[in-house]
Amino acid sequence: MEKQILTIEEMSTFCKRKGFVYPSSEIYGGLAGLYDYGHLGTLLKKNFEDMWREYFLSLDDNFFEIEASEIMHESTFVASGHLKNFVDLAAKCQKGHAERADHLLERKLKKKFEGLAAEELFEKIKENKIKCPVCGSDIEKVEVMNMMFPVYLGIGNVMKGYLRPETAQSPYVNFKRQLEAMRKKLPLGLALIGRAYRNEISPRNFILRQRAFTQSELQIFFNPNKIDEHDDFKSVEDYKLQVMFADERSAIHKISCGELSKKLPKFYVYHMAKVQQFYLDVLKFPSDKFRLYELNDKEKAFYNKYHFDMEADLDTIGWTEIGGIHYRTDHDLKGHQEVSKQSMEFLDEETKERFIPHVLELSFGVDRNFYSIINYAYNYDKSRENIVLKLNPKLAPIKLGVFPLVSNKKEIVDLAKKVHNDLKKCWGASFDTGGSIGRRYARMDEIGTPLCITVDFESLEDDSVTIRERDTTQQIRVEISQLKDVVKKFFKGERFNKLGKAVE
Repeated sequence: MEKQILTIEEMSTFCKRKGFVYPSSEIYGGLAGLYDYGHLGTLLKKNFEDMWREYFLSLDDNFFEIEASEIMHESTFVASGHLKNFVDLAAKCQKGHAERADHLLERKLKKKFEGLAAEELFEKIKENKIKCPVCGSDIEKVEVMNMMFPVYLGIGNVMKGYLRPETAQSPYVNFKRQLEAMRKKLPLGLALIGRAYRNEISPRNFILRQRAFTQSELQIFFNPNKIDEHDDFKSVEDYKLQVMFADERSAIHKISCGELSKKLPKFYVYHMAKVQQFYLDVLKFPSDKFRLYELNDKEKAFYNKYHFDMEADLDTIGWTEIGGIHYRTDHDLKGHQEVSKQSMEFLDEETKERFIPHVLELSFGVDRNFYSIINYAYNYDKSRENIVLKLNPKLAPIKLGVFPLVSNKKEIVDLAKKVHNDLKKCWGASFDTGGSIGRRYARMDEIGTPLCITVDFESLEDDSVTIRERDTTQQIRVEISQLKDVVKKFFKGERFNKLGKAVE
């Protein structure tokens, strides 16, 4: 099976054709930077989110998920600094087209230009004679643009709010209430999966840069005096992280957590390990396509003391940020305390210490992870002359395909429907009678369905069915009475060819 290299255009076409993702308001020409998830995309996205919840909320008994409003009080963003600092630098041409200045330079010179001032970016654009990518005219200026969407609430005495530009602020403004409700215990983890909104200057690269996107985040509030300890650190001490350091960008280093903890606090390193294990062991990302990338002082936000991005190496795009591990100190809670006049201090009943908790943020771009998952799963099988989406079975939007071998024999169709109805109570299952059995297999392969179950003439005699595995096309024969147990074992990771009698 051949791994096909996907361009962004090919990815977009595939996702649109199969019902994963397509432009929002498409019948009216669409809106730049806004996309809708179709039936398969919604299921795959939900499966990712469920796996994320199950994994990260299990890291501590005091980690819980909340849900919060996407429209937030204006003062939230005074306290967070977004109203003042949440800006991009727009390069504008003579005809009024705008593009992010650093992106113009990155595409031309193939390196990053984060952290430069508007004047510095403009000088480099002129120096390298970079033109407007839309019309080819000269870039006239680089100016600052706030990326937030204001919202006006009510009629008459209108109150101004904003669509949140990041989901992180929701746990921060909920911290005081949740601390009380959860009996004043640290570390306290507040997880949230939801939408954020940014008025991107030039959204592009399909769902990799949007104006409305989903984030899954875990904000961990902890005692800063305990940052160099974690009760479970021994379990990861020898585990090797795949890291690219800020002071050496020429190679990815494999370094044990124990060794790295000589440079970084154990609480931080422990969660680096858990993030990498989520990608390599749970999602099954290719090991050579994942790294933890350290940002230097110019690249990272000023309030992040430590900042590593999770990066995925994507076809034709290269290394792309899909999340981040941020030690935000007490910046956020302190800001909200100053503006709201509500104390965010924590009193440790045992030590009698009083402090504003610090925050470790584990942040994941759900849409970018979705893109990465399909990128790695997409394969073209020459022998089948068909696309095979080799998804992790737990991520697959449709888990089972159930088919009658022929559609013109009532007994076979009726038995297949019975099998389907029984299985769909436990797993997402598709019932299909259209076309040849080979064509039906191909349709399931293309959307990543791991197992296909066929009811045939023999089934009427021996109460057995044939199960076909997507990646190998191996087939086994299983009794209908054992079917649920066999499927359950497969999704738990047992070898397919050990689950039934091989079909020659």
